[in-house]
Amino acid sequence: MEGVVAGARDFGFFQVVGHGVPDQLIAGVCEESRRFFALPVADKRAVARTRANPRGYYDRELTKNRRDLKEVFDFARPPCPELPDDHPDNRADVDGVNQWPPAQPALRPTLLAYLTECERVAFRLLELLGLGLGLDGDPLGAFFRPRHTGFARLNYYPLDDPLDPGSAATVTPLGDMALHHHSDAGALTILLQDDVGGLQVQVGARWLDVTPRAGALVVNVGDMLQIWSNDRYRAAVHRVRPVTDRPRYSLPFFFNPAYETDVCPLVTGEERPRYCSVNWGAFRQARTDGDYADYGHEIQIADFRRKEQ
Repeated sequence: MEGVVAGARDFGFFQVVGHGVPDQLIAGVCEESRRFFALPVADKRAVARTRANPRGYYDRELTKNRRDLKEVFDFARPPCPELPDDHPDNRADVDGVNQWPPAQPALRPTLLAYLTECERVAFRLLELLGLGLGLDGDPLGAFFRPRHTGFARLNYYPLDDPLDPGSAATVTPLGDMALHHHSDAGALTILLQDDVGGLQVQVGARWLDVTPRAGALVVNVGDMLQIWSNDRYRAAVHRVRPVTDRPRYSLPFFFNPAYETDVCPLVTGEERPRYCSVNWGAFRQARTDGDYADYGHEIQIADFRRKEQ
């Protein structure tokens, strides 16, 4: 527990081994990810996500109102996995539904199996981090049960802009990073990365490389956990440098509470809360909208910091 708590407190980033995710499943996920991004562009865009349905493929995402050099594929656990993803019981007003390319039948079962493993790891980490705050039981877990709003993403960082000249002329120009600096909006992110490297975390005025470690999962604190911890855990600002010699692949799982959750500091004794209450659903929607277009200021938890602080 001490290493997890210290990593969250001192860096907002740490790596975990001994997590129990089967090596064979990890290998399968990596293989399916490469197969998906190698599909013809038309096949990938056939399952493109939209503002109305934020599940699927996208090749023009913005971070900090600048376009990233990457392609993504978002998916989540359907409420009724035994039913087709587009079944009415699997539809949600906010989340939409998963979309899967017909040409790759193994993608769905492989990714959903991996998602189950990520959920298990995330709940355990959340419990440890709650104990690190001196809280009894598992108070943070209550905000994620019986339903949470976590989702996962396949990331592909190619060497060249994925948009052809005609498309590129109609969207935001590329920025100077494969993924621009930001903190994650939710509670925890669990990342599976390949051995290419490029991920960096900001510590003070420096950018430190998060060196890939065989068999490890990278974990970083998100904005909601920073609020719950009243700044004892810090949401890590991170970025991905442009790749220069070979493409990079990664798979983050974003562990987020139920949309109706009002997030506020869990203070004890005479400790004063440093933040006003933040509704997760509203916060998440504002961040999601910023993925598609430049709406000016991107919402941050600093907007909810109490003025007397």
